[in-house]
Amino acid sequence: MANRVGKNSITISRETVKKKGGIVILPLREYKKLCERAMSTYYLKGKKAEELDRLVEEGLREYRKGKSKSIKSLADLD
Repeated sequence: MANRVGKNSITISRETVKKKGGIVILPLREYKKLCERAMSTYYLKGKKAEELDRLVEEGLREYRKGKSKSIKSLADLD
């Protein structure tokens, strides 16, 4: 079977593949599942869970109001 180049083809140079140590192509859904499984999952209950929920809600409110700022490192916090 001959290789066909269509409108939606992707070209990756052999040099790039060698330099990066290989390339993986996955459907986005599968990639997201891999990312989710790579992270630890913690479940909080009771008072600790409620405290964390309030902290997140407060942070989101401040973010929406424009009260947050971007930093490059923790040293930028004043």
